[in-house]
Amino acid sequence: MLGIDFFVGTAAEAIAHISKYGGLIVAPAAPSFIALQDDPDYRRAIADADLAIADSGWAVLFWRLLRREKLTRISGLALFKALLETADARIPGNLFWILPSEKAKTKTLEFARSSGYPTTADDCYVAPKYFSCSHGSVSREERERVSQKRGYSIADDALVAILQSRKPKHIVIGIGGGMQDKLGSYLKHQLTDRPGIYCIGAAPGFVTGDQVVIPMWADRFFVGWIFRIIGRPREYLTRYWKARLLPLLIIKYGTRIPQLRTS
Repeated sequence: MLGIDFFVGTAAEAIAHISKYGGLIVAPAAPSFIALQDDPDYRRAIADADLAIADSGWAVLFWRLLRREKLTRISGLALFKALLETADARIPGNLFWILPSEKAKTKTLEFARSSGYPTTADDCYVAPKYFSCSHGSVSREERERVSQKRGYSIADDALVAILQSRKPKHIVIGIGGGMQDKLGSYLKHQLTDRPGIYCIGAAPGFVTGDQVVIPMWADRFFVGWIFRIIGRPREYLTRYWKARLLPLLIIKYGTRIPQLRTS
């Protein structure tokens, strides 16, 4: 769909695949498909993924209505819970969390402690505010400086050094803003080993309590976005409004990646 080959199977099977082979896993949300037209950095990151899951209930629904084809949906929340159910998650040092804030770190540590996961503060990294070189507010000098980091729009030497030292088997990227996939692609090519890199946005926060809690029935019936809007209306109303263009993209491009628009 729209140039992305999605995994066909269950969340547990997707986790088993990444646990065995490692690599970058992405879960594009409905607004993210719109970004395929406007953000070359995001396009490259998605193309670099080793496995993609159809996280967007809207995309799955529109694909079924407009193309008469069924697409297996695996939400980022379901995938994350499947990871937590593995034996790997109970082994110290196997999980590493990249989080958006100190509050998210605190919530993650509280969740791990209460649920019996051997996660410590050293297994968590609070990400700085990343930017994309394609963003118009970034100066030419800054774009060139960051682009010299092997051509990636995001660079974080401190994070790479930590991961090289700790060598976790699973790296959970829980930041949003369309940056997690770019960061995941960057890490994939900077690290000498091949861990599983999970770009699943807010899904960890749904479980740890950093984000609004979404019941599994709501996730299963494609209405988890309603809970997110209720929790943070100003942020998510704007974001999901962009998704109104998704049916038009599916009609126009089908299985092809949308053409990149230029200013």
